[in-house]
Amino acid sequence: MSKTDLKGQDYESVLANASQSVAVFEHRRSSFAHRLQHALHMNPSIVPLIVLVLSIVIFSALLGSKFLSPFALTLILQQVQIVGIVAAAQSLVILTAGIDLSVGAIMVLSSVVMGQFTFRYGIPVPISILCGLLCGTLCGYINGLLVSRVKLPPFIVTLGMWQIVLATNFLYSANESIRAQDIETHAPLLHFFGTKFSIGGAVFTAGVVFMIALVLVLSYALRHTAWGRHVYAVGDDKEAAELSGVKTDRVLLSVYMLSGLICAFAGWAMIGRIGSVSPTAGQLANIESITAVVIGGISLFGGRGSILGTLFGALIVGVFTLGLRLLGADAQWTYLLIGVLIIGAVAVDQWIRKVSV
Repeated sequence: MSKTDLKGQDYESVLANASQSVAVFEHRRSSFAHRLQHALHMNPSIVPLIVLVLSIVIFSALLGSKFLSPFALTLILQQVQIVGIVAAAQSLVILTAGIDLSVGAIMVLSSVVMGQFTFRYGIPVPISILCGLLCGTLCGYINGLLVSRVKLPPFIVTLGMWQIVLATNFLYSANESIRAQDIETHAPLLHFFGTKFSIGGAVFTAGVVFMIALVLVLSYALRHTAWGRHVYAVGDDKEAAELSGVKTDRVLLSVYMLSGLICAFAGWAMIGRIGSVSPTAGQLANIESITAVVIGGISLFGGRGSILGTLFGALIVGVFTLGLRLLGADAQWTYLLIGVLIIGAVAVDQWIRKVSV
């Protein structure tokens, strides 16, 4: 057999192998797993929405009208409103591949500033509230400055800020609370987010309305504005975003400042929720916000996820908490199931990333 024939046979063999490889590749690309991965990648809030619906269905089957009633369902919204607002702030930071461990402390300090400025210094309530909002924004600005300009790791920066703000909170307030009766009598505007109104049998608060409106506005901004696209770009690949002309430092600074402002609003809402101004309130807000974000499908690696999913994540925690309480189960079961959900959410995120490669 001639050398030319051998080359011809080799060529045909390579061509056949290549055709088989392409066929296998096309098969893999069109497989159910890939289609599912693509759907989850494009709509990251699908999984938490499914979990939320299933949990409501299960608890409704177990508890009947005791759980599936307008009052009970809106009670869940009231219980998660603070976590939902803080989780929205946390989501913005995590989308940039960072993390903010100071959100809870910023929230509490902002509420303390609002209360102390009103009752200690006699400043008009609207101005005191504005000072509290500026305080939260300033804390976020310092975080953003250290992360974007000084290039310190977000975990270290916000861990340090958490300790600093927490200490400042206790030193400034002298660990004293402002009673609900005093607020109701002299500064009812501080209770604004606790204002309740009924629609049928459902009871809503201004805080719940604010949480939902905040999520919708942020969702629109992230999906349909240049700033939102830049936030995703920074979280996905900061170096590539810089090469494409995105001012990454400015984006990071704006994200941390907005996060601080949202936390300050959460502090105002917390006054309306608990009735008083307490420097010891909201101690678990950091963990609870991260829990809602992770269960809501936002990737801890940044660049992927949805604020709407975060809201679903917060509601899932609320559904499990209320459902298990009505069933008379020990509170530890709530932590156990939420822990399983957290690990499961991270596993799903890792799976999506592996299949998408």
